[in-house]
Amino acid sequence: MKSILASVLALGVGIAPLHAQQGCARDAMVVFDGSGSMAEMGFNLLDEPRILDARRAMRTVMPQVAPVRRMGLITYGPGAKAQCDSVQLRFAPVPDAADRMISEVERLEPEGETPQTDAIAQAAAVLDYTNKPGVIVLVTDGKDTCGGAPCALAADLVRGADMTVHVIGFRVRGEHFAWPDQPADTAVEPVARCLADQTGGTYVHAETLDDLIGALRQTLGCPVYSTVTFGRPATRGAL
Repeated sequence: MKSILASVLALGVGIAPLHAQQGCARDAMVVFDGSGSMAEMGFNLLDEPRILDARRAMRTVMPQVAPVRRMGLITYGPGAKAQCDSVQLRFAPVPDAADRMISEVERLEPEGETPQTDAIAQAAAVLDYTNKPGVIVLVTDGKDTCGGAPCALAADLVRGADMTVHVIGFRVRGEHFAWPDQPADTAVEPVARCLADQTGGTYVHAETLDDLIGALRQTLGCPVYSTVTFGRPATRGAL
């Protein structure tokens, strides 16, 4: 209990009543983009690979959330000869997953394509979405490049038992490897936003490290964090 209190006090917020924390009873799956674009740098106004700030954000947020929510992890991108067959279940939701989550992301070396829709579908299956409510948080820098149909998947998920998908678009760009004299479009939204819109989730565009930290707290955290405002979230859906 002391570790939870310490995390709460570190955020500078009050402790919510027990009934206000019931949202954390839902297991969560983090779907983490490990595709090649997460290693991109030198183009589109990126001074270092996205994966570095993504790792920093996970190191910051996971110890705060893990004591109060069971979490699991799915990644995609590296590790398969067929690059669109790279979805990997790292682990299903477990208590106190912070160390394991951080370790998996630290070891992830981005490469390959983006089978985003397949990854979300597998996360929903792990959470038994037809029978149980749950939360999926997708951290991605772009769109599905493997022919997936995220909006069709969203329509299937809403027929289940209340599966909420939150989408964090991290430094999303219109096109990777744009020429330096072409303006970078930082307002582009991944097609996967429809997963959030249709399931009652939240889409957050995160451009900075602080944005990403805030987005992870907003989407994975419980109402105990609700007075903290970070990032530039869309005002849609509930945690």
